[in-house]
Amino acid sequence: MRVHFAAAIVVLLAVLFLKVTPTEFAFLALSILSVLCAEMFNTAIEAVVDLVSPDFHPLAKIAKDTAAGAVLITACGAGIMGYLILAKYVMPLYAEVLAMFGTVSDMGTIVSILIVVIVVVIVKSATGTGTPLHGGVPSGHAAVAFSIATALSLITCDPLISFLSLLLAVMVSHSRLLMKIHTLREVIIGAILGSVITLLVLQLFKMFG
Repeated sequence: MRVHFAAAIVVLLAVLFLKVTPTEFAFLALSILSVLCAEMFNTAIEAVVDLVSPDFHPLAKIAKDTAAGAVLITACGAGIMGYLILAKYVMPLYAEVLAMFGTVSDMGTIVSILIVVIVVVIVKSATGTGTPLHGGVPSGHAAVAFSIATALSLITCDPLISFLSLLLAVMVSHSRLLMKIHTLREVIIGAILGSVITLLVLQLFKMFG
């Protein structure tokens, strides 16, 4: 619920800033409320199942998984609704931001990713945490994933490709959390490190290339 409420606040703030139409706001509000209601039903079902079947039971698992799946489907529907409504407002603005940095060279992209890998190894050695390919500060997978996403965003200057690349980078980073290889702090540090280094290196290549 905390995540859903945080997402709802972000969307509502965006709605105020972008000045969407009343009809579009109504659809967005309905989508947000449907996700919150689905999450509440999911919580209620889980509570009832735990009350009726405190011990593990295959049918109890099916009930909980189905309720959680309903929340996921509702959230996906809300995401699609949000994209269809907000894309025409957000994408042009995002395209202008990407255009400010301009396209970059292939060599700059390769060099930036290599520098990110080198910096990750150096930082891990300096902090004495993890190995070059496993654990420690920062998350190498998150750093490289966000480095590639940043490079793709600047190479294509396409808002949709940039969004999908960043989404994939988030999924890679999230997998490190699910596998308990990295903490949230390590993943965030890696993501920031990969993005910032790539952005700086590519801009240097653009200026002096």
